[in-house]
Amino acid sequence: MKEIGARMTHHYPVAFSLLARGIANIFKDTIRISMVLFRILIPIVIIIKILEELGLIAVIGSVLAPLMSLAGLPGSMGIVLATAIFTNIYGGMVAFAAIFASEQLTVAQVTVIATMMLVAHNFPIELAVARKAGMRVGVAFGVRMVGAFVLGAVLYHTYRLGDWLQQEAVLLWRPPYENPTLVQWALGEVQKLLIIFVIIFALLLVLKILERLGVNEFLKWALRPLLGRMGIGPEATNITLVGMMLGLAYGGGLIIREAQSGNIPHRDIFASLTLMGLTHSLIEDTLLMMLIGGHFSGLFWGRLLFSLVAVYLIMRLLSRVPDHTFYRFAFHPARREDGGVQEPQR
Repeated sequence: MKEIGARMTHHYPVAFSLLARGIANIFKDTIRISMVLFRILIPIVIIIKILEELGLIAVIGSVLAPLMSLAGLPGSMGIVLATAIFTNIYGGMVAFAAIFASEQLTVAQVTVIATMMLVAHNFPIELAVARKAGMRVGVAFGVRMVGAFVLGAVLYHTYRLGDWLQQEAVLLWRPPYENPTLVQWALGEVQKLLIIFVIIFALLLVLKILERLGVNEFLKWALRPLLGRMGIGPEATNITLVGMMLGLAYGGGLIIREAQSGNIPHRDIFASLTLMGLTHSLIEDTLLMMLIGGHFSGLFWGRLLFSLVAVYLIMRLLSRVPDHTFYRFAFHPARREDGGVQEPQR
């Protein structure tokens, strides 16, 4: 017994040393990934603040207003969608709450605009992340913008023809009145960056634990039939799940790192980014949109089903496109971590 106890006592320092070393490595990875993401986030956040102060987002909203009828929405929802596109989900919610009292909207209409915001929001940051990972900005913008209006129109006609959700909508959330000073705004943005850093660290830690437990291999096996049909191979399973659950803003650093690693085929990365662009942050953003009166049927199931079908059709189309056309118009190989550029994969 004494010998066994001595062995256990001897192994404790070794175990703690390995644990500390593992956590230190994760912390270093978090810093490296966060720096890549922050170099995208910080200048874009400043630019968006300038656009807001100049009132240019409202101008863009007025341009979108005539198009909102395609999804059965009043023109005033153009400013809501424009705000979400150039800021984020929370910005869209604030704009919606400000307009809600002056409009008589049904639950179906709220579900439509809320689902459109889920597809098309935070473009400056999320399109920059997609570009850094290799996807052409024009394609990323087109997929999400067209996807938002097509999905909105599909939901609108589905609810109209079925006479579903035609009761008057109820707003469950109202934003507190805020008019922050420039200093308060800056401190708030710094706080958001710190939160992103913590989320990235927690994400890397969870992924490492799942890898040790063999969960990653199980997920690759379980999702292979579904993701494989959309052109997403097992190597891209992790970043696809991260993007779908957390979103491109929070999971962006990890997505960029994996894309730069050179271990994932380029068409797989493109398919993964397309799916993440159309449907991401499935839990948090869905719940947020339910607070402004949206219905789960469109916010979750409608968006998920539409995204899966859309990505399948897009990748089937791209399978007929030769490599030189794919690299010219849809994808540019991401710059590797060592500064080099990945060679086009055949």
